Amino acid sequence: MSDQAADRQEIRDLVENWVVWRDAGDWDRFRTVWHPDGRMMATWFQGPAEEFIKVSREGFERGVRILHFLGGTSVDVAGDRAIAQTKMTISQRAAAHGVPCDVVCTGRFYDFLERRAGRWGLVLRQPIYEKDRLDPVDPAARVELDAAQLARFPDGYRHLAYLQAGIGYEVKLDMPGLVGTEVEALYQRGARWLAGGPCD
Repeated sequence: MSDQAADRQEIRDLVENWVVWRDAGDWDRFRTVWHPDGRMMATWFQGPAEEFIKVSREGFERGVRILHFLGGTSVDVAGDRAIAQTKMTISQRAAAHGVPCDVVCTGRFYDFLERRAGRWGLVLRQPIYEKDRLDPVDPAARVELDAAQLARFPDGYRHLAYLQAGIGYEVKLDMPGLVGTEVEALYQRGARWLAGGPCD
């Protein structure tokens, strides 16, 4: 196996471990996929990885279930830096206006990674939100969404944001989608990272 192929495999393993360990509540192993200065961006949280672990654990212990499923991964490696894009879905179950619902959002994890002391780790995870939907858990149930509230949120994660805002989260309104200025800026940041620049 070539060095770049081995790097891509190690990064793919890291991406898969992130999902399995976070969703299972395996917090000690989940911590190992990050570098100490790693940061997480999500609809409901933006900040240091260590704080993300803390609030994720607190939510998990309260019964919050935000689950992930992965598809294909594309990895660009430049020396000790890499950008990985992984197709994914985010699913969350909560009540919308008293009706238990599942929301599913399809998108990509866009990851800034670096090899330090021989180990790949996450420096920044920025999801891209492409499309979503919300359905009552009971197919016979009916839920009426507030159209004006729904329209406040970006198209790629509109229903996810609606559900999260309804249970008390403060949702970030300018996350990257499938197209638009936010995702174009993210791609430019990724190119700068691979060229040796900052990820901000």
